[in-house]
Amino acid sequence: MVQTHSEVKRVEELRRLLQQASYAYYVLDAPVMEDAVYDQLYRELQQLEIQHPELVTPDSPTQRIGERPATQFLSVRHNIPLYSLENAFNVEELQAWDQRWRRQVAPTEAEYVAELKIDGSAIALTYENGILVRGATRGDGVTGEDITQNVRTIRSIPLRLSFDGIENIGKVEVRGEAFLPLEVFKQINEERQKAGEQLFANPRNAAAGTLRQLDSKIVARRRLDFFAYTLHISGMDDASIANTQWEALELLQKMGFRVNSQHQLCQSLAEVADYYRYWDTERLNLPYMTDGVVLKLNSFKLQEQLGFTQRFPRWAVALKYPAEEAPTRVENIAVNVGRTGALTPLAQMRPVQLAGTTVSRATLHNSDRIAQLDIRIGDTVIVRKAGEIIPEVVRVLKELRPVDTQPFIMPTHCPVCGQPVVRETGEAVTRCVNASCAAILKGSIEHWVSRDALDIKGVGEKLVHQLVDKELVHSVADLYSLTNEQLFVLERMGEKSAQKLIEAIAQSKNQPWSRVLYGLGIRHVGSVNAQLLSEKYRAVAELSSAKQSDIAGIYGIGAEIAQSVYQWFRISANQRLIERLQAAGLQFANTEEISAVDNANLKLVGKTFVITGTLPTLKRDEAKALIQKAGGKITESVSKKTDYLVVGEDAGSKLEKAQTLGIKQLSEAELLKILA
Repeated sequence: MVQTHSEVKRVEELRRLLQQASYAYYVLDAPVMEDAVYDQLYRELQQLEIQHPELVTPDSPTQRIGERPATQFLSVRHNIPLYSLENAFNVEELQAWDQRWRRQVAPTEAEYVAELKIDGSAIALTYENGILVRGATRGDGVTGEDITQNVRTIRSIPLRLSFDGIENIGKVEVRGEAFLPLEVFKQINEERQKAGEQLFANPRNAAAGTLRQLDSKIVARRRLDFFAYTLHISGMDDASIANTQWEALELLQKMGFRVNSQHQLCQSLAEVADYYRYWDTERLNLPYMTDGVVLKLNSFKLQEQLGFTQRFPRWAVALKYPAEEAPTRVENIAVNVGRTGALTPLAQMRPVQLAGTTVSRATLHNSDRIAQLDIRIGDTVIVRKAGEIIPEVVRVLKELRPVDTQPFIMPTHCPVCGQPVVRETGEAVTRCVNASCAAILKGSIEHWVSRDALDIKGVGEKLVHQLVDKELVHSVADLYSLTNEQLFVLERMGEKSAQKLIEAIAQSKNQPWSRVLYGLGIRHVGSVNAQLLSEKYRAVAELSSAKQSDIAGIYGIGAEIAQSVYQWFRISANQRLIERLQAAGLQFANTEEISAVDNANLKLVGKTFVITGTLPTLKRDEAKALIQKAGGKITESVSKKTDYLVVGEDAGSKLEKAQTLGIKQLSEAELLKILA
């Protein structure tokens, strides 16, 4: 059916009215339209779109619920990593965090933004030309799952941004928390109980499980809500839009997002402490779950100066509410040796129930912590689940201490290899520095084969211990020269299992440079940092010869990690390890640059692509993956360096710029033909 001008205008008008009503109802909590009127307008829009499918757009209110369930979630890479937050569990730990960041920069006054830490599931939203194009789970911080279809069902997430005078805006990325209001959570569990289904343990688990439903209609029925808390705008200087976290929160509201109204601008830690204490009790009256307070330095300039550690931003901290605690008895204090040689004391305790789990061990961190607690074997202690995950000893009940206890003293020699241990100036950790220590070797191999590193299936802790104890391996490089005959001496290792293990080890040679770099176990270099480093330095030769200052200049790396990386590559034993691993066939360069022979099979090597608009059958990330797999490069903006613009519906300004520059345009069909 051919559309008329009046029908097009009516569709646009209906969308505008419905979007305004949804924003007022779900974000402002101030309804401007009767439900019956909303339903009538919605049905009218739905009918017009059925009659004229060509008028359907991604931001239409009718598109919040998907037509068909997904069969799986695609993995998507975050443009900006989603870091975790460092935890503090009392005001004293908060003060320690404050002192740490102040040592990093020149003395300065600082404002803090205190926000309630919503107990839900973090998601990342991406908008292009003001339209929601992707929603993703946090995942491991670098890679998440594409849940765009489910995100569209959350009414407090705008499908189209409201700019209110902000012009020439680039790609917008918003982070926030999806959660279930307590009343909704209660109703869902009541419905599940009536249906004989297993109940959700808590709103957080329910929210996370809901986001990963393959059928978006189920997600829509669950009525998730969303609070936005982070804003990043690509393609322009963020400072021209917002200089502070407070301004960013205000801008998020103007864009149409729901922002938690309980945030507070604090001029001192004393104000933060008051805010924390108030909400520690008042949170029980909130209609949603909160498990703490997130504190951020307000100034974006100061945030940029401080940067990140391996896992956390230095400019933010999560101040958690007191966790469940219980008394128990310390039966022994053991000392473990990790892959970096760090000696970690561990309290072995009489089992106790905490937060629904049995706890029998708790880390004591280091000798300073032991001295601070004055903890001894035989003591009765209060233990808690820190952050409801990691057990820790909070305090010792000295009035219950047996008379014959002795202070615990950290060993002066490694409990595994017997070599003297050292404690470097300024460090709280005692370390074994014997490179041949069996504990260090075992830890290094366990790290190398782990899921985030080389991901070698079938190599667990028990097998690693056998390989080291039988002296079959003396470094990770020895894994690649193991033979069936050598493996036969191990427990439960027959011909088939030995061959399977050797094949799994050989398969790890195909893992990318970023995973190999992470697997090397360089201090302070986590999987996120390894990914950032491998993108900047596309081969090991580039990284090993890089200046320390250049490494430190990478966003998300910083001085501490840069120093660790720089020093690691200057140790001769590490240089020999890399030579052996290269000889074994491991990947020490990004695949696009492996060889001219490989490049001959990659049809798009050296070509730069930009994608714009909505493609007929491919999702944007699917198209990107196909191009990158063929050796092509994806960028977000059109320039003279762009070779091809892949064009879908509603292409916008990128198409105009490409036409001006004379850049060739491809339809989805033409792209697939090139790739065929």
